Amino acid sequence: MSTVGTDQSAAAPATWCPSGDARAPESVVLGVRSGADGRVTYLADPVPASEVLGAVPEGIEPTRVLRFASHCVTGCANRRGNDCTLVERVLTLPPPAAAEARAVPRCHLRSRCQWWQQTGVDACHRCPAVTTATFQEDELATLVADPSTTPEQLASWIAASA
Repeated sequence: MSTVGTDQSAAAPATWCPSGDARAPESVVLGVRSGADGRVTYLADPVPASEVLGAVPEGIEPTRVLRFASHCVTGCANRRGNDCTLVERVLTLPPPAAAEARAVPRCHLRSRCQWWQQTGVDACHRCPAVTTATFQEDELATLVADPSTTPEQLASWIAASA
């Protein structure tokens, strides 16, 4: 079993990405995408990605059905200094319905989560809707996933689509 959030060694990274690389050696399954809207249902405990990747049927991209967490890395396209620009773009999206906003999803990653450390509870409310796999027909998700998209561009696209 993985020890997300419990490794206190000096070499341990400060934060984990909740939209991480499934094939990173330390990667764990954060949750399962389910339902018609594909929202993430979080696992109670982390499961090493290496234990489940082989169980995903051939031809199905693992990120289509699972969300992974892995170490935040300085070379990430979404990294700007110590901040994650992906969560900044995610927070540009309209907030969840009032009923959803009251409950913060249980998450085994929170104590080490870059998004939580950077933005607090706001990221937690939007995190279940984040998908690692984007599809060409979903223009908004494609814009959010693109590191070159600014929050201002997203806000403009959302306003124009309303």
